[in-house]
Amino acid sequence: MTEDPIRYECAAGVARITLARSARANAVDLPTARAFGAAVDRAAADPGVRAVLVRGEGKRFCAGGDVEAMAAAPDRAAYLEELAGTFDNALQCLAALPKPVVAAVQGSVAGAGMSLMLSCDVIVSAASTKFLLAYSGVGLTPDCGLSYLLPRAIGGHRALELALTGRTLTAEEGLAWGLITEVVDDASFGDRARRLSEQLAAGPAFALGQAKQLLRSSWRNSREQTGREEARVIAEAATRPESTVLLASFTGRRGGAT
Repeated sequence: MTEDPIRYECAAGVARITLARSARANAVDLPTARAFGAAVDRAAADPGVRAVLVRGEGKRFCAGGDVEAMAAAPDRAAYLEELAGTFDNALQCLAALPKPVVAAVQGSVAGAGMSLMLSCDVIVSAASTKFLLAYSGVGLTPDCGLSYLLPRAIGGHRALELALTGRTLTAEEGLAWGLITEVVDDASFGDRARRLSEQLAAGPAFALGQAKQLLRSSWRNSREQTGREEARVIAEAATRPESTVLLASFTGRRGGAT
């Protein structure tokens, strides 16, 4: 019996989705892509989940697609198309999830692992992590939305450099380029990501989830559409119990100060 490629746990309002193929550097094959999508669906359906933490077991976060599985497929083209489509659908669902998603990355992040990382909202990196696209090394091309996500994170020319030259970025370079959110020493990056996800889970769930969706949808909406949607959402937020309590607390503090 093989172990599950994805491990799902929930505690303190945080769904922890762990890539659990450490012997394969958490590379994604078709069963892993399907299991990851099921885990995202589970987090979406559970009202007790208020934030998500995505992790990779072992020394590396994610090596991207499982090249050995690709090479062994009887119909390589059909397998790759199904694998890329299945994992991309799961990543789009993760990005659209109306709950904050934190990624804890370490070791190396390559290929579709970059797409997974960039589909998260806040990225905590171990100081020794390396980032690379890796596709050209095996004669393949970006997948799982990377052509969309990467230029929006670091700019078009930097994205092209990574894709065409095979350059590897350090964590500090990734931070300077806007690829990741923060860099933490290797011994404590996991604790930092856990604390951050629990902090987000303890926050106003509707406001945080909708802020995420507004910012992510702004890439495809016009300025006018964005403004209208912001007005609609802030009006709805004001009716939520969490907002009522927080607004009353804020005005009470100001009243006391004056």
